[in-house]
Amino acid sequence: MSFQPVAGKPLIIEASLNGAASKALNPNVPYSDDEIVADAVACMEAGAALIHNHTDEPIIGGCGELDTERYARPWRRLLKIRPDAILTPTMPVGQEGVGVQTRYKHVEEMAREGLLAQGLVDPGTFNLSLLDEDGLFAPSEYLYRNDMTDSRYYVEACRRHNIGLSISIFEPSFLKFVLAYHRADKLPPGSMIKLYFASEELPFGMPPTATSLDAYLGMLGDWDVPWLVSSFGADCVGCGLAEAAIQRGGHVQVGLEPYAGDRTPTNVELVSEVTDIAARYDRPIASPTEAAAMLKLPTFPVAFTQQSQASA
Repeated sequence: MSFQPVAGKPLIIEASLNGAASKALNPNVPYSDDEIVADAVACMEAGAALIHNHTDEPIIGGCGELDTERYARPWRRLLKIRPDAILTPTMPVGQEGVGVQTRYKHVEEMAREGLLAQGLVDPGTFNLSLLDEDGLFAPSEYLYRNDMTDSRYYVEACRRHNIGLSISIFEPSFLKFVLAYHRADKLPPGSMIKLYFASEELPFGMPPTATSLDAYLGMLGDWDVPWLVSSFGADCVGCGLAEAAIQRGGHVQVGLEPYAGDRTPTNVELVSEVTDIAARYDRPIASPTEAAAMLKLPTFPVAFTQQSQASA
């Protein structure tokens, strides 16, 4: 397969700091406010333009609502150190009896405060399970659920708050939802496609291979939208997916949330591995300001918005 020349095209790196990763398996996973701030700053200094993290609250099987303040406390501190930080949270998945407004409330509250330049949408549903002792997916009733009503709410909430849109693609059907918005010319400005691949031990997504990536790129067609890759349950660099994306002009997410390998790296080490590949392909590392321009984020830097709101 031939590729368009990508030399000189800035590479956006996102650091996904924690997720459900366990300190018992890797003590480098950051969860406290101090750890989040220190790790985010270090990753940005190493080359990450985007930062994504979770709190220690469950997004599956919890109460269906995340505590805004648990996100906001470290992020306020971080924005004082790095006012150019581009931060994205997660959200609880759909469950009976908890409305989408409740599950997305923390995102909207932080957008109103001026902490976010980018919201998120997970536009679809898949089954959740793990392999049992026979190598089969264990019986489970869990769903990673975002129905069409939920998905449209996420998109329109980001439009209302004038923030960009981090678009999680766990399955090809998720991308069909977004492509419909694109064809209708109704996506908010500042959208980025995040293609999430998964190891064979996980019950979602395509495998983290160049062939799978090319299938997604075939779906995107000639839509010139920024996109990145991430590999859950695998090593995005070690499996070759990061290099395949860099070759094809895409961007990369790494971090201890998606990472699974036989090492106990730090988030900074994972970011640095991507910058090493980028150097081989003559792709400069995008700063947060450059990434914001490439993504066409409508509200950046948010720290300036925060200051203007405080003085109003």
